[in-house]
Amino acid sequence: MRLASDNVAKTSKKVNLMAKSTDDIQLPTTIELEKSVQLFKAFGDQTRYKILFLLTERSLSVNEIAKTIGISQSAISHQLKLLRQTGLVRGIRSGQKVNYQLSDRHIITIFEQVRAHVSEKNTNYSN
Repeated sequence: MRLASDNVAKTSKKVNLMAKSTDDIQLPTTIELEKSVQLFKAFGDQTRYKILFLLTERSLSVNEIAKTIGISQSAISHQLKLLRQTGLVRGIRSGQKVNYQLSDRHIITIFEQVRAHVSEKNTNYSN
């Protein structure tokens, strides 16, 4: 699957684990912070998280997502609209059918990292 980010130059910065003091730490710009917060908000909803998780496997229609998750197509469409606005998914029209896919390979990496983190034996989350 070809993703929109395949042609984008890598711009992410590595975390500086060797910073000697807070003077060595460069905070993200306001725009980067706003975009990051919106991204985490999108991941913070269980329905949207499930949709994104499904789309890490392959592109799917609203109907396929609704059947798999077990909620209405209108609820899925609403969540997909929010995910499109955040730039996490995009719809690809094929005739009258629209399939949704992740807009960026980084999303798959995020899911892999989250799953690795929560599966660690020493990770303790309490409700």
